[in-house]
Amino acid sequence: MSPPPGSNGHHQHMESGGDASWKRFTWKAPAIVLVFELLESIAFSGVALNLVVYLGTVLHGSTAFNAAHVDTWNGTTFIVPVIGAFLADSYWGKYKTILASIAFYLIGLVLLTVSAAIPSLRPATACQMGMSCPPATKTQFSVFFAALYLTSIGTGGVKSALLPFGAEQYDDDDTDHPERKQSFFSWFFAAINLGIFIAGTLISWLEQNVAWALGFGVGTGCLLVAAVAFVVGTPWYRVQLPTGSPLKDILRVLVASLRKRNLRLLQDDGAAASDSVVLHELDKSSSGGQQRLARTKGLRCLDKAAVVVDDDGRQEEEGAWSLCTVTEVEGVKILVRMLPIWATCVLYAASLGQMTTTFIQQGMAMDTRLGGRFKVPVASLVSVEVVFMLLWVLLHDAAIIPVARRVTGRPGGLTQLQRMGVGRFLVVLALATAALVERRRLRAIHQGSGDGETLSIVWQVPQFVLVAGSDVFCGIAQLEFFYGEAPAAMRSICSAFSFLALSLGFYVNSLVVTLVAAVTGRPGWLAPDLNEGHLDYYFWLWTVISVVSLLLYMVLAARYTPKQVAAVDSHPTPPASSSDE
Repeated sequence: MSPPPGSNGHHQHMESGGDASWKRFTWKAPAIVLVFELLESIAFSGVALNLVVYLGTVLHGSTAFNAAHVDTWNGTTFIVPVIGAFLADSYWGKYKTILASIAFYLIGLVLLTVSAAIPSLRPATACQMGMSCPPATKTQFSVFFAALYLTSIGTGGVKSALLPFGAEQYDDDDTDHPERKQSFFSWFFAAINLGIFIAGTLISWLEQNVAWALGFGVGTGCLLVAAVAFVVGTPWYRVQLPTGSPLKDILRVLVASLRKRNLRLLQDDGAAASDSVVLHELDKSSSGGQQRLARTKGLRCLDKAAVVVDDDGRQEEEGAWSLCTVTEVEGVKILVRMLPIWATCVLYAASLGQMTTTFIQQGMAMDTRLGGRFKVPVASLVSVEVVFMLLWVLLHDAAIIPVARRVTGRPGGLTQLQRMGVGRFLVVLALATAALVERRRLRAIHQGSGDGETLSIVWQVPQFVLVAGSDVFCGIAQLEFFYGEAPAAMRSICSAFSFLALSLGFYVNSLVVTLVAAVTGRPGWLAPDLNEGHLDYYFWLWTVISVVSLLLYMVLAARYTPKQVAAVDSHPTPPASSSDE
């Protein structure tokens, strides 16, 4: 395809969504995306993991103030990807969304580093003996939170578009090498967690033992290197431009199906199609290279939006609010079918959230000594869990999936929904294991010395290993599922569903804790002194919740109708049968 006069081939590729697919696959583009995610994860986690510590030890905020602002910031960080995904799919495209987000991100991190480095932008480090430390001034807090929320906007925008952008570097029609894209999702997931591990060890140590400005500065440098690498890699990218607001297409389908609610579609029984009425679809030459979807059974009321009505010899105009294409209708069907699956992801995220809350509290009540002298930091098990995840990724790609391919005959081994089910099953085992460990710990306390440290923290390792396996199976599969099932015009938005589920999972977890504390009274299951409480009952409660969630998920997954892509040479699709009522 020759470029128009006055332009070059690269510009033509960048400006046409339909031209993005002709570039041959090269490993350079996915590799740059993976390196970018690793460095970005280090930068973000270097701020997030120690945020509450910085607020307390440097800015001298109160406990309630710190907790409230950390929760608000986390909520904002995981809500922004939904907004960024909408902009990426509707207006800017993924490439431009990433570039714009990087600008906010760098400004935020630079300002954060400056606020930690300049003495006038933070309270005095030394407090007067016998007196509480003075909190930061309004100006100091304002500068810090401005930097923090600029960082939140930047990381949210990157999270919304980077994964689908990386996946788009692979050809959807490459049926000979489907494992390439599947491996990309696995390594993208591994890059996130490797970045968390590096930030939770090296960056956190620099911040707390050398200088906060140095730790923030290292994170800023990582993001700067990532940004330069991303821009340098531009010639190798496949860049697809947005096709318009997907929300408008969703509304068009709903309005058109409502207007034609009096049309009666006969049952899908495989009978010959009616010659008088057809379902509207663009042919290949008119679709602009966009993926077309085949008609599926179910949710037949929406099919009416694509029925072509001939009124007094005049057919409806395509694009009006009374006529949609089959692809547009199927896109809405996909969203409706994914929502129940997504709802179970919220409960799964809440179950998984025990790792960073109650698992840590359980470890604090155990003996953290190894070899009699060395004490294991309780929170370090979260970092060790990341190592377990990387080992699970290797096991997943090198052994489990190849065996599953031979057993099932499928190129991908297990389906995405099956892998998500395995992850949900493993989290049930992890919570049950935590309950058994806590029961053993309490029994040792009541029968032993009662010093609260009779059971070694090593007993927690199996539950962290199971959580790591659960996160690998379900986390990777969820990334693939929401991206792969989404209509091409809504991939960023659907990919952001995982972040939204994570955000809501935090709120569900907080709600359950509040209810348990209120119902069980004092000291209750979650007593300040765990030796007087019943944390094991709380773990059993979450085990039951996770089992119910798993059973519900299995029912929904068994009934789920996957997306079906129309054949290349297909023509406008007739219905099974349709007639005016």
